[in-house]
Amino acid sequence: MKKVLVVEDDQNIVELLEIHLNDLECQLTKAYDGQEGLNHGLNNSFDLIILDIMLPKVDGLEICRQIRANDIKTPILMLTAKAEEIDKVLGLETGADDYLTKPFSVREFIARVKAIFRRTKFMETENQPSQPKELFYGDLSLDIEKRKVTVKGKRVELSPKEFDLLTLLATNPGKSYSRSRILNLVWGYDFDGYEHTVNSHINRLRAKIEPDISEPTYILTTWGIGYRFTEDY
Repeated sequence: MKKVLVVEDDQNIVELLEIHLNDLECQLTKAYDGQEGLNHGLNNSFDLIILDIMLPKVDGLEICRQIRANDIKTPILMLTAKAEEIDKVLGLETGADDYLTKPFSVREFIARVKAIFRRTKFMETENQPSQPKELFYGDLSLDIEKRKVTVKGKRVELSPKEFDLLTLLATNPGKSYSRSRILNLVWGYDFDGYEHTVNSHINRLRAKIEPDISEPTYILTTWGIGYRFTEDY
């Protein structure tokens, strides 16, 4: 049974979500303000966190930031009445895995939850025994099992999505991925129109691992397609 934390101050929405999450055989923990939700998120283990942005005491973006700052990789589905483009981008770049705007259809909500669970299962089985647990490319090393990246022997702190993105590319050197394909594989859902989210993550990742961001050594651009990891090592 999947454990799901719902942080939402609208009791009617919580009751609606509870009905349909129960149908998916999920065990629900409910929080009606941001501080309570943050405490649950930091101190308990969940398979999914459903998080409203506009909350009393602590807003959803801050909850998301603190959860990711504590290296908690639980998938987060942002649920909010805000529909502006900037809010969606902020939610995703803060570390959320998906974003759903109110009012939403129950069918779409269920599809998003199922997609997140599928992606989680895929990531859990991604590291097959035949796949190396550690990768070395010049001054860059990647320990997949420990989720640890070092450059010249010094650990580099990556967000969960930055690490997943680097792992995808580094385990498939030379293979070009379109932005939409990366969104599907790393975020676990087709974010139509959000290819710029990939660009911003690539830029931040390059800033952390590349010797010279103006002339990338590891993460290369495949013009007209997307990105690939170098084959030169």
